[in-house]
Amino acid sequence: MSNHSTQQLSEFESVEAAVEDPDRTVLQIDDVTKDYGAEIAVEDLSLSVKDGELLTLLGPSGCGKTTTLRMIAGLERPTAGTIDIAGETAADSSTFEKPEDRNVGIVFQDYALFPHLTVAENIAFGLTDLDETATDQRVSELLELVDLEAHHDKMPSQLSGGQQQRVALARSLAPEPDVLLLDEPFSNLDVRLRVEMREEVRRILKRAGVTAISVTHDQEEALSISDRVAIMNDGQIAQIGDPAEVFENPESRFVASFLGQASFLSARVVEGKIETGLGSFETTLLNGPVEAYDGAMVDVLVRPDDLKAVPTSEAKADGYVVHRQYNGPSFVYRVELHSGDVVHCMHNHVETFEAGQPVEIDLAADHELAWYPTE
Repeated sequence: MSNHSTQQLSEFESVEAAVEDPDRTVLQIDDVTKDYGAEIAVEDLSLSVKDGELLTLLGPSGCGKTTTLRMIAGLERPTAGTIDIAGETAADSSTFEKPEDRNVGIVFQDYALFPHLTVAENIAFGLTDLDETATDQRVSELLELVDLEAHHDKMPSQLSGGQQQRVALARSLAPEPDVLLLDEPFSNLDVRLRVEMREEVRRILKRAGVTAISVTHDQEEALSISDRVAIMNDGQIAQIGDPAEVFENPESRFVASFLGQASFLSARVVEGKIETGLGSFETTLLNGPVEAYDGAMVDVLVRPDDLKAVPTSEAKADGYVVHRQYNGPSFVYRVELHSGDVVHCMHNHVETFEAGQPVEIDLAADHELAWYPTE
């Protein structure tokens, strides 16, 4: 989708020479709402995306992430709010640019390649403003970018899933979009290829210097490819930040529970300490001041790698193993504590516990723990 005027290849920025301006905002969304009658899909959503940034909208089904992507693309019109792309208003109360009038590229889940066109013809499809020589040169650049030079004349049916995805990506990059949108881009790939393609797509996007927004419900995917992640829930952004920040310091129980395998230790704050089902700890263990909650209950976030189970007698046990999950190199054990809390402990696959086995639980975390007021 491009509204570029007629131009020759020399006016295109070379793929190799793509330059980012991290201070330039390419996408600005302000107070955007989308409702379908009584159902509100997105509510008062605001978001800024910088030049060359890869941002992922992550959340459960029905949280509004795909609707947000469709509004950026021009496939849905916001009920309220403003969307600016590359400094120009694409949608507000009086303006609504059609998809074909927005310089936005889209990579769909199923790639949507034209089965009757060759790889080169698919990539060239949107280059209607260039003459034949310039088109051929641009296609060659993009084939080199996605490492498919040897597949120039093949049909999509002759390609693997990963190769088809790279063709779809090259086709979307061909007109040099201001923003590239990726809708669940890895969902149709097997697990092994999905991991490989995540790395490959990030490499391609960064080399091209394109600003990209991805949508997924896959946490590992979002955390591994993104510069920033926006966690969505009920049509709103619950938290946004770099992957390590949102995972290690979730601002709400929802974000903590959605990312990774979360357990919560019930704790009472008592004069600079927290009293838990695993013993008493200094409040310095927590990632923020908790003094205002003295005498009150809080919930402390612990993940499986924060805890270790130790075999013991029933008299000394903190609780009992109630389930184990085999993950290949590791086991994750679910332990029900005498306090009523349920926690998870990760162990090397050679360390085995049986269901019903009494265990002590050691808090092995070497970092501050997030906490939340008990609801």
